[in-house]
Amino acid sequence: MPADHSTRVRAIYEVETSFPLEDAIATMAGEQSSGTFLAVPGETPELKQKYGARIEWIREIGTRPAASLPGARTPKGLTRPVWRRAHTELSWPIENLGPSVPNLLATVAGNLFELQQFSALRLLDIAMPDCFRSTYPGPKFGIAGTRRLAGVETGPLIGTIVKPSVGLSPAQTASLVDELAAGGIDFVKDDELQCDGPHCPFPERVEAVMRVIRNHAARTGKKVMYAFNLTGEIEQMVRRHDLVEKQGGTCVMVSLNSVGLAGVEYLRRHCRLPIHAHRNGWGLLQRSPDIGIDYVAFQKFWRLLGVDHMHVNGLRNKFCESDESVLRSARACLTPMFDGVGRGCEVMPVFSSGQTVRQAPDTWRELGSADLIYAAGGGLMAHPGGVAAGVRAMRQAWEAAMSGIDLETHARSHGELRQALEKYSA
Repeated sequence: MPADHSTRVRAIYEVETSFPLEDAIATMAGEQSSGTFLAVPGETPELKQKYGARIEWIREIGTRPAASLPGARTPKGLTRPVWRRAHTELSWPIENLGPSVPNLLATVAGNLFELQQFSALRLLDIAMPDCFRSTYPGPKFGIAGTRRLAGVETGPLIGTIVKPSVGLSPAQTASLVDELAAGGIDFVKDDELQCDGPHCPFPERVEAVMRVIRNHAARTGKKVMYAFNLTGEIEQMVRRHDLVEKQGGTCVMVSLNSVGLAGVEYLRRHCRLPIHAHRNGWGLLQRSPDIGIDYVAFQKFWRLLGVDHMHVNGLRNKFCESDESVLRSARACLTPMFDGVGRGCEVMPVFSSGQTVRQAPDTWRELGSADLIYAAGGGLMAHPGGVAAGVRAMRQAWEAAMSGIDLETHARSHGELRQALEKYSA
């Protein structure tokens, strides 16, 4: 949705109901504003006019032979219900909630998904007034700041995830990072499963990894960006951030759904490093087309709060998400939320999940941008020539993609890429 210069919050939904569409959606609007299931004395026409949610439009898109989700009611006396599907836009006056992201979520995605009138309901997109942008900081570093700290002016940041996800000691993690840095990696991140486990305590891991990164930077002038997972209680995260900063680190990572909106907002106000946002658990909101929150809407909350990188999955990934959905998500991260220079809250999309050299050409062609982090775990670590060869192969694949050269052709003169193509069959 384009930026909104009015004073209303807007949201688009896909719904399914056996009730008349206008009646069902009116119930939805009432539930999320001034109404309730029974009329109350204070809900005057004047109050409803000023504070009630407004139906902006309804567009029917088809019917279903049966209810998509359990628990939906049908109109009394109706023996052959027709389950009608529609898109609709609702809007709310900013006076209902003020420029508050937690209360924005409660408004556009509160007690809606369990309403009995609906057999499907999904939030597709949101738009908010400019007062939200003036209230929240947005990304501190974003794309330009990430490139500056990582020392990558053009092309994607070639990255990886520490694998195995858990089980490595701080010294073993540092040894792996040493090999990756020697191979020319731009970005490394903790796996979301590793934060402060007894076998790999956070302080010891930061100290060991940053010693390696500082040594490489002193020799080469390039400091690898490492996203340390500091997910935890709020005060824990603040202390962990400060430790990473003290050790010369240039990125921290947080699991969004574990920490929540208020936790991320607090961290951003304190944070002096880029925030790498991991969306683990997002499948709960996304996997069913009949309920939940589309990523296009989901990512706007976190961008406004101030994260700098957002995971979007990857093409031909190991999960259930389609390529179309992945690309739509990545484009959303690169699309301004607000008008004006420096006000768009654009963030760097992170492609990961089963990525190898083979997805690079399609990612470049379909996205039309190299403002991204391309993170491969096994697709880089398992290279037959070792980790450093895996880094070089990935860089060669992107050089070919951005130059319009077929991978097989490029591989004839680039041995690491040739080995990777043989290892990671189409």
